[in-house]
Amino acid sequence: MRRMIWVLAMAMGSLGAWAPGGHAAEISFDRVLPLASGGQFALENVNGSVQVEGWEREAVEIEAVKTGEHDVQDLVKVDVQSDAGRIAVRTVYPPGDGVNVVVEYHIHVPYRIWLADVETVNGSVRVSGVRGVGDLRTINGDVRLVNSSGRFSGHTTNGDVHFELKQLSEGAPMEVSTVNGSVLLELPSGAAASLHVQNLNGGFVSEFPIRSKTSESSQVFRGTLGVGGSELYLSAMNGSIRLAINRLTI
Repeated sequence: MRRMIWVLAMAMGSLGAWAPGGHAAEISFDRVLPLASGGQFALENVNGSVQVEGWEREAVEIEAVKTGEHDVQDLVKVDVQSDAGRIAVRTVYPPGDGVNVVVEYHIHVPYRIWLADVETVNGSVRVSGVRGVGDLRTINGDVRLVNSSGRFSGHTTNGDVHFELKQLSEGAPMEVSTVNGSVLLELPSGAAASLHVQNLNGGFVSEFPIRSKTSESSQVFRGTLGVGGSELYLSAMNGSIRLAINRLTI
């Protein structure tokens, strides 16, 4: 899915600069589907932001608003696939250029969730109030995770990444990165990880003591956070990286 959305973004580059104007019209999409706690949810968008919030129900609510010039919204489809334990949403544009439609998503998911590849190209990704794992991506926009626990990765090209975790779980490598923007990762005071930092044009600041620090260069180093643990990668090409204590967990 990740490779497909990046190829689609390049092919539909003309979409990126368009925003709804005075003659824009809207079409709304709303659907609720059952999903057990701990199930998997994925979303692929192109033009528009994505907001995901946790709630108490064992169900997913998909709200989408398509905004475009005149009646072209009908050409862009919200495709939803659902099977046991998994729901996948995909924004489908027609072949060729010239369909200028923004699709904004507001999703509710069970608190405990696996967010597998929640992606857009031109827009922000914001997730709040969940517990689990996931991968959040955009190209032109910010990635933000708040009031959540677990193990999530976040990537953007042009934008900031800001994660606020109440608890950092052990598990697969976690990556938080941007090319043109800053990284802010807030963790509970007792967080532990094997830390990898790459910061080419910007500074690195940590409120946590970092032990066993080894440097490959002035911009790339490894260290141990707390007692050590699963791999945590922080990367910014043109911007700062800050590792901070989440004050709400103290």
